[in-house]
Amino acid sequence: MRLFVSEGAPGSLPVLAAAGRAQCRAELLISTVGPEECVVPFLTRPKVPVLQLDSGNYLFSTSAICRYFFLLSGWEQDDLTNQWLEWEATELQPALSAALYYLVVQGKKGEDVFSPVRRALTHIDHSLSRRSCPFLAGETESLADIVLWGALYPLLQDPAYLPEELGALHSWFQTLSSQEPCQRAAETVLKQQGVLALRPYLQKQPQPSSLEGRAVSNEPEEEELATLSEEEIAMAVAAWEKGLESLPPVQPQQNPVLPVAGERNVLITSALPYVNNVPHLGNIIGCVLSADVFARITQDIFQRLVARGFVLQDTVEQLRCEHCARFLADRFVEGMCPFCGYEEARGDQCDKCGKLINAIELKKPQCKVCRSCPVVKSSQHLFLDLPKLGKPLEEWLEKTLPGSDWTPNARFIIRSWIRDGLKPRCITRDLKWGTPVPLVGFEDKVFYVWFDATIGYLSITANYTDQWEKWWKNPEQVSLYQFMAKDNVPFHGLVFPCSALGAEDNYTLVSHLIATEYLNYENGKFSKSRGVGVFGDMAQDTGIPADIWRFYLLYIRPEGQDSAFSWTDMLLKNNSELLNNLGNFINRAGMFVSKFFGGFVPEMVLTSDDRRLLAHVTLELQHYHQLLEKVRIRDALRSILTISRHGNQYIQVNEPWKRIKGSEADRQRAGTVTGLAVNIAALLSIMLQPYMPTVSATIQAQLQLPPPACSILLTNFLCTLPAGHQIGTVSPLFQKLENDQIESLRQRFSGGQAKASPKPAAVETMTTAGPQQIQVLMDEVTKQGNIVRELKAQKADKNQVAAEVAKLLDLKKQLALTEGKPLETPKGKKKK
Repeated sequence: MRLFVSEGAPGSLPVLAAAGRAQCRAELLISTVGPEECVVPFLTRPKVPVLQLDSGNYLFSTSAICRYFFLLSGWEQDDLTNQWLEWEATELQPALSAALYYLVVQGKKGEDVFSPVRRALTHIDHSLSRRSCPFLAGETESLADIVLWGALYPLLQDPAYLPEELGALHSWFQTLSSQEPCQRAAETVLKQQGVLALRPYLQKQPQPSSLEGRAVSNEPEEEELATLSEEEIAMAVAAWEKGLESLPPVQPQQNPVLPVAGERNVLITSALPYVNNVPHLGNIIGCVLSADVFARITQDIFQRLVARGFVLQDTVEQLRCEHCARFLADRFVEGMCPFCGYEEARGDQCDKCGKLINAIELKKPQCKVCRSCPVVKSSQHLFLDLPKLGKPLEEWLEKTLPGSDWTPNARFIIRSWIRDGLKPRCITRDLKWGTPVPLVGFEDKVFYVWFDATIGYLSITANYTDQWEKWWKNPEQVSLYQFMAKDNVPFHGLVFPCSALGAEDNYTLVSHLIATEYLNYENGKFSKSRGVGVFGDMAQDTGIPADIWRFYLLYIRPEGQDSAFSWTDMLLKNNSELLNNLGNFINRAGMFVSKFFGGFVPEMVLTSDDRRLLAHVTLELQHYHQLLEKVRIRDALRSILTISRHGNQYIQVNEPWKRIKGSEADRQRAGTVTGLAVNIAALLSIMLQPYMPTVSATIQAQLQLPPPACSILLTNFLCTLPAGHQIGTVSPLFQKLENDQIESLRQRFSGGQAKASPKPAAVETMTTAGPQQIQVLMDEVTKQGNIVRELKAQKADKNQVAAEVAKLLDLKKQLALTEGKPLETPKGKKKK
């Protein structure tokens, strides 16, 4: 093997460290080449690092080279490492490129450099802290550690960009940097120049988009448009011209809905919203918003498990509150986590470190009802014999996982449970409510909720139709999708399948287990008791429409990592993505039809540019379907917004409001642009149906979209509104969210503010927000300041300047409040 690296090429750092870590230097020839040297004969541009294998093949990707070295050393791939590598490529690298460009090429310092990577570094620190492990994927350094260390080293070698408050990140970075393979890699690539060694490399890279300092662009990526082939364009035009005639006839909805032989049959469940209070936004995005179901009964499966010897009896020590005279359910116990010391751990799991807990292991336990200290008592209980079911479980997983869409976190969680050894799982509780246990001697007990709740999906379907077995005992024809947050994965991916396998009754088992990460609130967690965060019964009282909530929660859906609800971000996404992008385009397209063509869609004579737009929209639509097929709900939503941006840019470039006043050719061009634009709006209304059903129905009513198009999620961009089609009355779809409105809501749901002492009249303050919100507002202030300066330079109308200055002052006020700074009354003015 021969590895080609170059001084000053960042990708050379992790591959050299990986080579040293894997101890393969004896059979590896390392060649240091110049940045302009082409080492691969069939490439037209220089490329390093490159690994030439003994077979003559080449590896170009930094992660692929590092992975190859680790595989040589006997490393077995795992899902958590793969998640980190994906995150490094999609999230870390764009932010890091911006930071290094600021530092090395533009010579900036401090916050200008740190700001782009703040969120990424915080994520790494949070992950390390929560897992209580020294490395990203376990107790020893992994491929993920080497790749992330190599990416971050040029920046974090400067202590100024390695904050002490990120203690876990600091310790992780210093540990890796002190190891010999990493030290040798740094010396080879950076020599004595440090980060300045990267300047020749970075100067040749395109300026990162995050440096351009502009709002969301309506301009399509030129690179994407350039990749369209003539065949793709021709196919898109052919599909467009077929129009509504190409749609299959609308099939009447059967009742009840049952699987059909020979067709694709999908059964969807969501984790039952079993929470000890009103569901908060995190509960909603993890299960309920991603699918809709509810109810419970389970005794048949239990009896089959007993008959087959998969149920054990044993004595269990439990916490009993003598004051309340009852054994305490897990949710009624709180105490200090025995693993990480978190003082508000639950009786079954710690929210901080994520580890499962036996309630009697809690330190300083308290009954959450009366706050007295419970005592340990013994009680006889039933257990599901998971070790006895381990072999059929693993055989099922081996058959299911390769062709499934289990999310990486779900795969990792289940594999870790199996790797650590399955243990009997208690399935009964000493409670007054719940599903009774149909066994002599256990009449005073009920089933543990996560034994019978998952089986409750069958009960739900049985309440819907007496033909429920066509769904639940039909694994050959039914694909089962289950949605949940990651803390429910063991019950759906292990306990429920083991119960079904042990019953030996041909049950349909989960083929696609979709688990989200956690949604946090601002800079912390949701807490009903402390009044922190938005809960289901509160969201409807905010005055913000349900579809806006749906949009924002799905926009930030924690698909690959934890995410956080932010009021400031919600305002910006509403005002930029919905109001200025999506709503602006759809409203303009419809208004042009009404204003210029009397409400009738005009004739469309397509030019080559129009045909390219058709093809580009078609590809984005197909990408949308591919993402939904893989249950990447958040990313599919971005495809909708991308198409809308293309539509806005199309209108801006062609200016139909000007052409309509020109020659006959200009008026015809205005008609084509308007007709194509309103058809894009119709397509967007169909794509929006899963995300914003009310908004979707409103658009379709305004455009008078034909019923066949409304009932089918199109896979091709068709002309659904042909020339001569009459649309209805067009009106705005979205309203602007104002800063004072959002600030009021932030205060309302921040917890504790209502009890705080009143502030002096001349001073306004608020709880300091996170760095992400602050950076967003700083960017907005900068943009608005540029607008004001340009207007003044152009000597624009005073009223226009005054209006923009007012916006700037409002943004500055919001920034100051967000940073926790007081706002003093301006000198010379007094508040009455």
